[in-house]
Amino acid sequence: MRIRRAVFGSGPGKAGGRKENRAVPPGQLETDLEANINRIRAELVSSPDLIVRKFTLRTGRPLHVAAVYLDTITDKEVVNEFVMRSLMSPFLPQIPEEADSPEAAFRFICDNALAVGQIEVLDNWTSMMLELLTGKTLLIVNGWSQCICGNTIGGEKRAVSEASTQVVIRGPKDSFSESIATNIALVRRRIRSAKFGFEAIKLGSVTQTSVAMLYIDGIVKDEIKKEVRNRLEKINTDAILESGYIEEFIEDNWSSPFPTVFNTERPDVIAANLLEGRIAILVDGTPFALVVPTVLSQFFAAAEDYYQRYDIGTFIRLLRYMAFIISLFGPAAYIALTTFHQEMLPTTLLINLTAAREGVPFPALVEAFIMEISFEILREAGIRMPRAVGQAVSIVGALVLGEAAVQAGIVSPIMVIVVAITAIANFSIPAYNLAITARLLRFLFMMAAGLLGFYGIILGMIMMVAHLNALRSFGVSFLSPLVPFKYKQLKDVFVRLPHWSLRARPDDTAEEGVRMPPGQKPQSE
Repeated sequence: MRIRRAVFGSGPGKAGGRKENRAVPPGQLETDLEANINRIRAELVSSPDLIVRKFTLRTGRPLHVAAVYLDTITDKEVVNEFVMRSLMSPFLPQIPEEADSPEAAFRFICDNALAVGQIEVLDNWTSMMLELLTGKTLLIVNGWSQCICGNTIGGEKRAVSEASTQVVIRGPKDSFSESIATNIALVRRRIRSAKFGFEAIKLGSVTQTSVAMLYIDGIVKDEIKKEVRNRLEKINTDAILESGYIEEFIEDNWSSPFPTVFNTERPDVIAANLLEGRIAILVDGTPFALVVPTVLSQFFAAAEDYYQRYDIGTFIRLLRYMAFIISLFGPAAYIALTTFHQEMLPTTLLINLTAAREGVPFPALVEAFIMEISFEILREAGIRMPRAVGQAVSIVGALVLGEAAVQAGIVSPIMVIVVAITAIANFSIPAYNLAITARLLRFLFMMAAGLLGFYGIILGMIMMVAHLNALRSFGVSFLSPLVPFKYKQLKDVFVRLPHWSLRARPDDTAEEGVRMPPGQKPQSE
């Protein structure tokens, strides 16, 4: 039983429940049981789920005790079995008559009566109300100005299920849920080390959301840990409802379209990042965890890359980089070729393109904008509609609208093909937030290509690379290990070499840079 002890000494209450003739500070509990219960009911405004169970301890002078909890967010089975039954059991030892006082009753309940695994003693009203609203049970003894807080957190919550946004063919199938305690347990199950730790903090003056900062001591750099802690402590808002709230508060550059904070709902991905010296931030009420510091290559690496053979993982990762390039520059390249640089196309292909565009009343730029915006609307409609019909609407809508637009002569068939390939390439990017970035920048490159052709695309690329080079995530370069160039860390950027060759951790984030002994080799050698 873990108890945060209070100094009893000469108790603040009188024996037998008599009240003192003194004013009670607003931050402390009163010695009168009914006064404390009335104050709790008054502060909770309208809470039909508030349960107050009063009973009397069998002492020479009867002492009244009340168990207070919120029925909707507590584990009622734990409350009944380990709190109520423990205190009302006929086999409960009697309090010695010579110690027949509220202080003795309080000591007796703490040391002998409760079967709850975790309790603590509280004498502060604010802390007591926060624990009550968290789902814990309060035991208040008449005549004593402290209460016992037992861990009975429960309520309805979603079970651990398969990840919905980061699906793998081979690998663990579990994912985070909305319970922060469950999420921490999923990570701890993978990292059975005494150096694994986390720090808890409450954010949001109204919501009082539980937030945990996870790390592995001895691997993470102290300056990164201090910086993350400072940024979390500086958050001053009324509500934190999802990890996206925290992401906007702690990111380095809020005006950049590129995400500098990585998010995932997979506990194995969190464990892998912790082993590289990064810090994970879990938020109660959401299955998505944050990872900092973040580099660009993280958004192209999927968990399955490390579960398949290294050659398969390398091939698939290179496909993702190619898909990102196509998603970013596909329509822009088509606009530049058909508008400014026809001489770069083979004669036969140029004739076919010209024949396909015959009768289209719009230039290539307007044509591309019409198709891209139409497809974005269809994609958003497919996401927001009920799941049973959303996918059918997006697929059928794309086919019907594309075919009708070609038949009506509004767009050319080749433009439909270019937009379709671009959309498919965008779906191949494993990180959803980076895929959205590619969708936004695609329109900028389309306008640059419509104004200046390939010169506009190259100018836009230079500006984008310069912007990426200037980005930092908690002091780490966003383009690391390319900028600054670190040859030894390129083994897990564009390619994924075998595990036995990945001996060093990233020195940007990890204090301890060795994963395995230098003599480790495959068994075939």
